[in-house]
Amino acid sequence: MPVDVITAPQTGIAAARMIRRFGYRVSHAAQGEVDLLIQKNPIERGQRKLTEVLSVSRVENKYLISQKERYLLQSYFSKVLHQDLHNGIDGYLVRSLYFDTLFDDDYQQKMDGLEERHKLRLRIYGPSDRKVKLELKQKCGIYQQKQSLVLEREAAERLIGGDLSPLEAMDAPLAMQLRNMMLLEVYRPKCIVEYRRFAYIYPSNNIRITFDSEIRASLSPYGFFSEEPCGSFVQMPGSCIMEVKYDNFMLSYIKDMLSKCSAAQTSASKYCLARELTL
Repeated sequence: MPVDVITAPQTGIAAARMIRRFGYRVSHAAQGEVDLLIQKNPIERGQRKLTEVLSVSRVENKYLISQKERYLLQSYFSKVLHQDLHNGIDGYLVRSLYFDTLFDDDYQQKMDGLEERHKLRLRIYGPSDRKVKLELKQKCGIYQQKQSLVLEREAAERLIGGDLSPLEAMDAPLAMQLRNMMLLEVYRPKCIVEYRRFAYIYPSNNIRITFDSEIRASLSPYGFFSEEPCGSFVQMPGSCIMEVKYDNFMLSYIKDMLSKCSAAQTSASKYCLARELTL
Protein backbone atom coordinates (compact mmCIF):
# COMPACT_ATOMS: atom_id res chain seq x y z
CA MET A 1 0.00 0.00 0.00
CA PRO A 2 1.25 3.51 -0.74
CA VAL A 3 2.12 5.33 2.47
CA ASP A 4 1.12 8.85 3.51
CA VAL A 5 3.39 10.02 6.31
CA ILE A 6 3.84 12.79 8.83
CA THR A 7 7.07 12.57 10.80
CA ALA A 8 7.69 13.13 14.49
CA PRO A 9 8.43 16.89 14.26
CA GLN A 10 4.96 17.47 12.92
CA THR A 11 3.23 16.37 16.09
CA GLY A 12 1.25 19.07 17.85
CA ILE A 13 -1.04 21.71 16.36
CA ALA A 14 0.54 21.85 12.89
CA ALA A 15 0.43 18.07 12.52
CA ALA A 16 -3.14 17.90 13.75
CA ARG A 17 -4.16 20.43 11.12
CA MET A 18 -2.43 18.46 8.37
CA ILE A 19 -4.02 15.20 9.50
CA ARG A 20 -7.46 16.80 9.61
CA ARG A 21 -7.02 18.65 6.32
CA PHE A 22 -5.26 16.02 4.21
CA GLY A 23 -6.06 12.74 5.97
CA TYR A 24 -2.52 11.56 6.69
CA ARG A 25 -1.70 8.98 9.25
CA VAL A 26 1.22 9.58 11.60
CA SER A 27 4.53 7.74 11.56
CA HIS A 28 7.06 8.55 14.29
CA ALA A 29 10.39 8.32 12.51
CA ALA A 30 12.90 7.00 15.00
CA GLN A 31 15.88 9.21 15.87
CA GLY A 32 15.79 11.45 12.84
CA GLU A 33 15.52 8.60 10.37
CA VAL A 34 15.31 9.86 6.81
CA ASP A 35 11.65 10.21 5.84
CA LEU A 36 11.83 9.33 2.19
CA LEU A 37 9.45 6.45 1.65
CA ILE A 38 9.76 4.93 -1.78
CA GLN A 39 7.48 2.12 -2.80
CA LYS A 40 8.74 0.27 -5.86
CA ASN A 41 6.61 -2.73 -6.69
CA PRO A 42 7.98 -5.34 -9.09
CA ILE A 43 4.96 -7.58 -8.44
CA GLU A 44 2.28 -7.64 -11.10
CA ARG A 45 -1.46 -8.00 -10.76
CA GLY A 46 -2.40 -9.75 -13.95
CA GLN A 47 -0.92 -7.53 -16.67
CA ARG A 48 -0.74 -4.39 -14.47
CA LYS A 49 2.26 -3.34 -12.46
CA LEU A 50 1.65 -1.74 -9.10
CA THR A 51 2.18 2.00 -9.22
CA GLU A 52 5.42 3.57 -7.99
CA VAL A 53 4.63 6.16 -5.30
CA LEU A 54 7.09 8.53 -3.63
CA SER A 55 6.32 10.38 -0.40
CA VAL A 56 8.36 12.86 1.64
CA SER A 57 7.43 15.21 4.48
CA ARG A 58 9.66 17.81 6.12
CA VAL A 59 10.17 21.42 7.14
CA GLU A 60 10.87 23.86 4.30
CA ASN A 61 12.13 27.45 4.43
CA LYS A 62 12.95 29.71 1.49
CA TYR A 63 15.38 32.63 1.29
CA LEU A 64 15.93 35.28 -1.35
CA ILE A 65 19.68 35.91 -1.51
CA SER A 66 22.16 37.80 -3.66
CA GLN A 67 24.74 36.10 -5.86
CA LYS A 68 27.45 37.26 -3.44
CA GLU A 69 25.66 35.52 -0.56
CA ARG A 70 25.17 32.46 -2.71
CA TYR A 71 28.91 32.12 -3.40
CA LEU A 72 29.68 32.65 0.30
CA LEU A 73 27.19 30.01 1.42
CA GLN A 74 28.15 27.51 -1.26
CA SER A 75 31.80 27.89 -0.33
CA TYR A 76 30.91 27.02 3.26
CA PHE A 77 28.42 24.23 2.49
CA SER A 78 30.87 22.54 0.12
CA LYS A 79 33.11 21.94 3.15
CA VAL A 80 30.50 20.54 5.54
CA LEU A 81 27.80 18.98 3.32
CA HIS A 82 27.73 16.54 0.41
CA GLN A 83 26.94 17.62 -3.12
CA ASP A 84 23.94 16.06 -4.81
CA LEU A 85 25.22 13.43 -7.24
CA HIS A 86 23.23 15.06 -10.07
CA ASN A 87 24.86 18.49 -9.72
CA GLY A 88 27.45 18.39 -12.46
CA ILE A 89 29.46 21.59 -12.90
CA ASP A 90 26.58 24.07 -12.80
CA GLY A 91 23.79 22.07 -11.20
CA TYR A 92 20.96 20.37 -13.04
CA LEU A 93 17.78 21.35 -14.87
CA VAL A 94 14.39 21.24 -13.17
CA ARG A 95 11.30 21.77 -15.32
CA SER A 96 7.75 21.75 -13.92
CA LEU A 97 4.35 22.11 -15.54
CA TYR A 98 1.78 23.47 -13.08
CA PHE A 99 -1.92 22.72 -13.15
CA ASP A 100 -4.55 24.93 -11.54
CA THR A 101 -8.33 25.12 -11.39
CA LEU A 102 -10.52 27.02 -13.81
CA PHE A 103 -10.56 29.94 -11.35
CA ASP A 104 -6.88 29.66 -10.33
CA ASP A 105 -7.71 28.61 -6.77
CA ASP A 106 -4.21 27.32 -5.98
CA TYR A 107 -2.63 30.59 -7.13
CA GLN A 108 -5.13 32.61 -5.08
CA GLN A 109 -4.54 30.51 -1.95
CA LYS A 110 -0.84 31.28 -2.18
CA MET A 111 -1.35 35.00 -2.85
CA ASP A 112 -3.86 35.23 0.03
CA GLY A 113 -1.30 33.69 2.37
CA LEU A 114 -3.43 30.72 3.43
CA GLU A 115 -1.57 28.46 5.82
CA GLU A 116 -3.00 25.29 4.26
CA ARG A 117 -2.61 25.08 0.49
CA HIS A 118 -1.42 22.82 -2.28
CA LYS A 119 0.03 22.70 -5.79
CA LEU A 120 -0.20 20.11 -8.53
CA ARG A 121 2.56 19.71 -11.11
CA LEU A 122 4.40 17.45 -13.52
CA ARG A 123 8.19 17.44 -13.13
CA ILE A 124 11.12 16.32 -15.27
CA TYR A 125 14.88 16.85 -15.09
CA GLY A 126 15.54 16.94 -18.81
CA PRO A 127 13.45 17.09 -22.01
CA SER A 128 14.45 13.54 -22.99
CA ASP A 129 13.21 11.98 -19.72
CA ARG A 130 11.01 8.92 -20.19
CA LYS A 131 9.78 9.01 -16.58
CA VAL A 132 7.74 11.96 -15.28
CA LYS A 133 6.67 12.73 -11.72
CA LEU A 134 3.13 13.93 -11.02
CA GLU A 135 3.46 15.71 -7.67
CA LEU A 136 0.93 16.92 -5.14
CA LYS A 137 2.69 19.34 -2.79
CA GLN A 138 0.69 20.27 0.31
CA LYS A 139 1.73 22.80 2.94
CA CYS A 140 0.66 23.70 6.43
CA GLY A 141 2.79 26.55 7.75
CA ILE A 142 6.45 25.55 7.48
CA TYR A 143 5.63 21.87 7.05
CA GLN A 144 5.26 20.29 3.64
CA GLN A 145 4.10 16.93 2.39
CA LYS A 146 4.94 15.93 -1.18
CA GLN A 147 3.49 12.83 -2.80
CA SER A 148 4.42 11.73 -6.30
CA LEU A 149 3.29 9.26 -8.90
CA VAL A 150 5.89 8.14 -11.43
CA LEU A 151 4.36 8.20 -14.91
CA GLU A 152 5.51 7.15 -18.34
CA ARG A 153 6.17 10.05 -20.70
CA GLU A 154 3.18 9.11 -22.87
CA ALA A 155 0.85 9.15 -19.84
CA ALA A 156 2.09 12.64 -18.90
CA GLU A 157 1.45 13.88 -22.44
CA ARG A 158 -2.11 12.59 -22.21
CA LEU A 159 -2.65 14.38 -18.89
CA ILE A 160 -1.45 17.64 -20.44
CA GLY A 161 -4.03 17.12 -23.19
CA GLY A 162 -6.83 16.68 -20.63
CA ASP A 163 -7.05 12.87 -20.73
CA LEU A 164 -7.24 11.51 -17.17
CA SER A 165 -7.43 7.85 -18.16
CA PRO A 166 -3.76 7.15 -17.24
CA LEU A 167 -4.66 7.89 -13.60
CA GLU A 168 -7.71 5.64 -13.80
CA ALA A 169 -5.49 2.74 -14.91
CA MET A 170 -3.26 2.98 -11.81
CA ASP A 171 -3.85 0.96 -8.66
CA ALA A 172 -2.55 3.55 -6.14
CA PRO A 173 -5.14 5.45 -4.04
CA LEU A 174 -3.17 8.62 -4.73
CA ALA A 175 -3.85 8.21 -8.46
CA MET A 176 -7.60 8.11 -7.90
CA GLN A 177 -7.38 11.05 -5.48
CA LEU A 178 -5.61 13.16 -8.09
CA ARG A 179 -7.95 12.01 -10.86
CA ASN A 180 -11.00 13.05 -8.84
CA MET A 181 -9.41 16.36 -7.85
CA MET A 182 -8.49 17.22 -11.43
CA LEU A 183 -11.93 16.22 -12.73
CA LEU A 184 -14.16 17.79 -10.09
CA GLU A 185 -12.16 21.01 -9.67
CA VAL A 186 -11.46 21.36 -13.41
CA TYR A 187 -7.65 21.40 -13.29
CA ARG A 188 -5.90 22.53 -16.48
CA PRO A 189 -2.25 23.12 -17.44
CA LYS A 190 -1.33 26.74 -16.68
CA CYS A 191 2.40 27.34 -17.11
CA ILE A 192 5.88 25.85 -17.25
CA VAL A 193 8.69 26.85 -14.91
CA GLU A 194 12.33 25.80 -15.31
CA TYR A 195 15.56 26.66 -13.53
CA ARG A 196 19.05 25.46 -12.70
CA ARG A 197 19.39 23.85 -9.27
CA PHE A 198 22.56 23.22 -7.29
CA ALA A 199 21.93 21.02 -4.26
CA TYR A 200 23.71 19.96 -1.06
CA ILE A 201 22.60 17.10 1.15
CA TYR A 202 23.38 15.69 4.58
CA PRO A 203 21.94 12.36 5.78
CA SER A 204 21.37 13.51 9.35
CA ASN A 205 17.80 14.80 9.59
CA ASN A 206 17.49 14.49 5.80
CA ILE A 207 18.92 17.98 5.30
CA ARG A 208 18.75 19.33 1.75
CA ILE A 209 19.82 22.85 0.75
CA THR A 210 19.25 24.00 -2.83
CA PHE A 211 20.17 27.10 -4.83
CA ASP A 212 17.81 27.89 -7.73
CA SER A 213 18.77 30.39 -10.43
CA GLU A 214 18.14 31.20 -14.10
CA ILE A 215 14.39 30.89 -13.44
CA ARG A 216 12.36 30.96 -16.64
CA ALA A 217 8.64 30.62 -17.28
CA SER A 218 6.26 30.06 -20.16
CA LEU A 219 2.50 30.40 -20.14
CA SER A 220 2.19 27.84 -22.91
CA PRO A 221 1.93 24.34 -21.43
CA TYR A 222 2.75 22.59 -24.69
CA GLY A 223 6.54 22.93 -24.69
CA PHE A 224 7.07 20.77 -21.63
CA PHE A 225 9.28 18.28 -23.48
CA SER A 226 10.88 20.84 -25.78
CA GLU A 227 14.66 20.76 -26.22
CA GLU A 228 14.65 24.57 -26.17
CA PRO A 229 14.72 26.64 -22.93
CA CYS A 230 11.20 27.60 -21.97
CA GLY A 231 9.81 31.13 -22.02
CA SER A 232 11.41 34.21 -20.48
CA PHE A 233 13.42 34.97 -17.37
CA VAL A 234 11.23 35.91 -14.39
CA GLN A 235 13.88 36.12 -11.70
CA MET A 236 15.16 39.37 -10.24
CA PRO A 237 18.62 39.99 -11.76
CA GLY A 238 21.47 39.07 -9.41
CA SER A 239 19.25 37.06 -7.07
CA CYS A 240 18.89 33.42 -6.15
CA ILE A 241 16.28 31.41 -4.25
CA MET A 242 17.75 29.19 -1.55
CA GLU A 243 15.57 26.45 -0.07
CA VAL A 244 16.43 24.79 3.24
CA LYS A 245 14.63 21.50 3.95
CA TYR A 246 15.03 19.11 6.87
CA ASP A 247 13.38 16.70 9.30
CA ASN A 248 13.16 17.24 13.05
CA PHE A 249 15.71 20.07 13.54
CA MET A 250 18.43 21.95 11.68
CA LEU A 251 22.05 21.36 12.71
CA SER A 252 23.42 24.26 14.76
CA TYR A 253 26.44 25.06 12.61
CA ILE A 254 24.23 25.41 9.53
CA LYS A 255 21.83 27.67 11.44
CA ASP A 256 24.78 29.79 12.56
CA MET A 257 25.98 30.17 9.00
CA LEU A 258 22.55 31.22 7.78
CA SER A 259 22.29 33.79 10.57
CA LYS A 260 25.57 35.43 9.52
CA CYS A 261 24.33 36.48 6.12
CA SER A 262 21.52 38.90 5.37
CA ALA A 263 19.39 36.25 3.69
CA ALA A 264 15.75 37.28 3.95
CA GLN A 265 13.28 34.46 4.51
CA THR A 266 10.66 34.67 1.81
CA SER A 267 7.53 32.96 0.59
CA ALA A 268 8.66 33.38 -3.03
CA SER A 269 6.84 30.95 -5.28
CA LYS A 270 8.22 30.14 -8.72
CA TYR A 271 4.70 29.24 -9.82
CA CYS A 272 3.38 32.64 -8.74
CA LEU A 273 6.29 34.42 -10.45
CA ALA A 274 5.28 32.70 -13.66
CA ARG A 275 1.56 33.43 -13.34
CA GLU A 276 2.24 37.10 -12.66
CA LEU A 277 3.31 37.39 -16.29
CA THR A 278 -0.37 37.71 -17.18
CA LEU A 279 -2.45 37.88 -13.98
